Amino acid sequence: MPRRANSASVCATASLKRVPGRKRGPAMDVLGLVIAVVVLAASAHDNAAGTALLDQVAENAGGAADKALVDQGFKNAVVDHGTSLGIDMEVVERNPQDWGFVPQPKRWRVEQTYGILILHRRLVRDYEHRPVSSASRVYWAMTHVMVRRLTGANTPTWRDAQAVSA
Repeated sequence: MPRRANSASVCATASLKRVPGRKRGPAMDVLGLVIAVVVLAASAHDNAAGTALLDQVAENAGGAADKALVDQGFKNAVVDHGTSLGIDMEVVERNPQDWGFVPQPKRWRVEQTYGILILHRRLVRDYEHRPVSSASRVYWAMTHVMVRRLTGANTPTWRDAQAVSA
């Protein structure tokens, strides 16, 4: 039995990159909590990820999603699909006069959540064989983040043990 039976359809190489992998597309609320996750092959276009993600948001939110902010990479097809689902779509555009890295207003929460998710070991590399397993790891990591926010407790890291013993 092959080790990765169905992974070829969901694991591909991006057009300009030579590293095989997957594209994770999370939808987040204003607090930075994940509402829905779509995992596709790295070669999939952003429009396919955006359309699938909007379908999941409409299903999971139960009509509570009124407005969605999307990146400039999404084309009109995603915006049209969102409006057909009853979600007001707003494209967050970069100021053309800015040079270099400038945090976009309202988009910094997404970048912050990406940074928090990458702290979880299983999300650093693509260890999972199936897209469903990869998406569930994102939900597990967000559950950990929510528990930490609710309790205000931080778990000790390996660095704390070395500092105490030294």
